Amino acid sequence: MIYLRSATIGDLDAVSKLLGEAWHATYDGIYGPERVAEITAQWHSPKALADNLSRPHSEFVLADSGDKLAGMAYASMVDRSVVALHQLYVRPGRQGQGAGSMLLEEMLSCFPDARTIRLEVEEANTAAIKFYRSHGFGQAGSTGNCGKPDSGIPALIFEKAL
Repeated sequence: MIYLRSATIGDLDAVSKLLGEAWHATYDGIYGPERVAEITAQWHSPKALADNLSRPHSEFVLADSGDKLAGMAYASMVDRSVVALHQLYVRPGRQGQGAGSMLLEEMLSCFPDARTIRLEVEEANTAAIKFYRSHGFGQAGSTGNCGKPDSGIPALIFEKAL
């Protein structure tokens, strides 16, 4: 059984570990384990994640099984009509069991005034692309700097009208 709940400061170590597992499972073959470790240390440390807890007009939600986090999602308003889904990750052993869909639906419901939800996805991450397409997202462009303004990581931009 998985339930959704808001993240708290006490969850950030567990979220950081979940993100490390998910990133290594997904991106080691694309960027190499050293680069993935570097990115996760910068982007997914408890300190980096703490900023998201207090960011205005945002939601940080966890999929919790009671003993271990199954997944997490973080989204924020970009402007009055657009939501950015910054993160949606499911622990590798829990993928395909509905946690990702639950998290995505929760993110969509958290921003009732939004007209569009936007996200960035690595072009080689075919599983994520399939997931988002199955939920009605389509490619709207690309970027050379996924996640951070100077990351140098290329990605596709996907959108869904709400």
